[in-house]
Amino acid sequence: MQRVSGGTHESVSVGRKRSHAESLLPIKPMKEHVLPITPPLKKPTICKPAPFDYDEEAIREREACNYSQKITLEMARAGKAPRAVRVYADGIYDLFHQGHARQLMQAKNLFPNVYLIVGVNSDAMTHERKGRTVMTEDERYEAVRHCRYVDEVITACPWTLDDEFLEKHKIDFVAHDDIPYTTGSATDVYAHIKARGMFVSTERTEGVSTSDVVSRIVKDYDVYVRRNLARGYSAKELNVSYINEKKYRLQNKIDDLKKKGKEMFEDIEGKRTDLIMKWEEKSREFIDAFLMLFGRDGRLTQYLTEKKDSVMMALSPPSSPKAGSQSSEDCSSPPAKTSRFDFSGRAGASLVDDDYSDDDDEEPESH
Repeated sequence: MQRVSGGTHESVSVGRKRSHAESLLPIKPMKEHVLPITPPLKKPTICKPAPFDYDEEAIREREACNYSQKITLEMARAGKAPRAVRVYADGIYDLFHQGHARQLMQAKNLFPNVYLIVGVNSDAMTHERKGRTVMTEDERYEAVRHCRYVDEVITACPWTLDDEFLEKHKIDFVAHDDIPYTTGSATDVYAHIKARGMFVSTERTEGVSTSDVVSRIVKDYDVYVRRNLARGYSAKELNVSYINEKKYRLQNKIDDLKKKGKEMFEDIEGKRTDLIMKWEEKSREFIDAFLMLFGRDGRLTQYLTEKKDSVMMALSPPSSPKAGSQSSEDCSSPPAKTSRFDFSGRAGASLVDDDYSDDDDEEPESH
């Protein structure tokens, strides 16, 4: 049996009390049951393209919409719509570019809660009304449905919107730039939409359009043809004549030679620069070594300074002293003269004992 008291618990057997030894043991506190922390839900990520209007996902979304609840423009802008506001935008979307993406972004952000439906015209309708396209209709459908702002795509949409089309797709508002879209006629195709108060304007992105992109390609036609020929396209695929093909290929060869020559000169220049840098490094090392040896504070100067006395002694040594210890006076006085030669010690000295000198050397007589 367990008994819980004051946030602690102890196990006591029925019919037996805790012994003295058991009472001395510390009572372990009861572990609290901690619930696991649930991580916050992640926001859904866009991991697939928008569905077409005939796909099951789009049909289910359309059927769930209560179109009988009419949403006014003021209600939508105030964020008081009882459901998602279904906004429709249409176009050809050839060579899908940033101007198209910006238009769809504006349409998606017109109101707080928008379900964006985008209609794309077919090739037949576009060629009849406006002219030839660069991309096929299937390519244009795929380009639009992969835009992050799009929730649904209607293929082969009509050029002019009627009430039947609006009710079929349960459209609340139509988004387009405010410039009248006449396409050769005097009537704006969105005139009746504006009259019903279902039109919401977006802004065009200046400086970029499909016509601008096509104009760039036409302007640099030769450059793109030469590029595609170099990439393996045939002259027939590019609709280029035989003579023009040879001209473009010759120009490609000349450009290749120019490029290789430029790379060669750059390589030579790089090697020359590297050689000069190495020579400068070696010259610096030589100058440093020379100054270290012969400079003002060089090793040779220090050595000569330290050994100056020894070198001077070696170059001019002092005179050695004379034999015998003589005083300075003895050294400076000349030797004494002798008046006559002494022959007493030689043989025949008796022969010269008589003095024949004329000098009066006799001692005076004593008186």
